[in-house]
Amino acid sequence: MEDVLDLYHQDYDPNHPVVCFDETSKQLVAGKRPTIAARAGRMERYDYEYKRNGTRNLFMFCEPKGGWRHVEVTERRTAVDFAHQMKWLVDKAYPDAEVVRLVMDNLNTHKLGSLYEAFAPSEARRIAKRLELHYTPKHGSWLNPVLSLPKGWPR
Repeated sequence: MEDVLDLYHQDYDPNHPVVCFDETSKQLVAGKRPTIAARAGRMERYDYEYKRNGTRNLFMFCEPKGGWRHVEVTERRTAVDFAHQMKWLVDKAYPDAEVVRLVMDNLNTHKLGSLYEAFAPSEARRIAKRLELHYTPKHGSWLNPVLSLPKGWPR
């Protein structure tokens, strides 16, 4: 816990940004019956039944001190999917940063080894050298603000 808190306490450094990362899955649903539009004195009405349309994974990044966030919707959250997110982070989001300091939980795919499952060893090593991993402790997800950002952040 102290490692993550110390990291958050440091001054902003664009060459060493602190980026929070996490993922969540969402169920895709559709109504079975049409909604009844609102009218004077009556709220919109909708039925509680729904049709299940599968799920999607949301990979989320945020840099709280930089006022930046990014969400990527994918079908899965495998080690290879994670690796592609890390490549995007260092190559597209922070191409000029020396090292991206990444705060995340200890999910089994959140390892540098995932890079080697997705890319040739030289490419995996190139990406890994640009990442500095900081893990939240078990039951310490509250230390990672990426899933609890207020709606509309940043304004």
